[in-house]
Amino acid sequence: MADRQNSPTRAKRTHQGIRSPGDDLNQQIIRLLQMDGRMAFSEIAQRLDVSEGTIRNRVNGLRQNNMLRIVAMSDPVATEYTTDAMIGINVASGVSPRQVAARLENDPRVVFILWVAGRYDLIIELVSDDDDALKGFLEREIHTRDDIANADVMPGLKNFKNQFLLKQNWKENGRAADS
Repeated sequence: MADRQNSPTRAKRTHQGIRSPGDDLNQQIIRLLQMDGRMAFSEIAQRLDVSEGTIRNRVNGLRQNNMLRIVAMSDPVATEYTTDAMIGINVASGVSPRQVAARLENDPRVVFILWVAGRYDLIIELVSDDDDALKGFLEREIHTRDDIANADVMPGLKNFKNQFLLKQNWKENGRAADS
């Protein structure tokens, strides 16, 4: 065990406490789980040169303190939605962006909502199976609602970068990077 403690690959730690998301080991664990949320504790332990029990304790501590959630997410690109649009929204007078966001967040086609400063109050991203679904959403949820004063619809033409893609090996899976 003494050799393990002196190993140059051993994960660095700070003195912030094991339940802190700022702890170096916790950050390394989180990075690995962001790449693969189903990665076994034994594999994480091997990569970080610590015991499996340490990984289990760290992950459980982060989860218990609501600092880490491991969830399944759908990747809109991987599920091959054919229509993607960003919508800049100005909320109506007397309505808060939070109210409009709360109304839109339950729609599964809305995959991104950001309260912004500047020209718009909210920016949302919508994915759908076809142009008719986009038109229907705009008609039902945007243009006929009293809580929205104005909306600029920006249909996506080509996605050049999305750092939130869930695919880690895009080219290795046999799909072209520019499909």
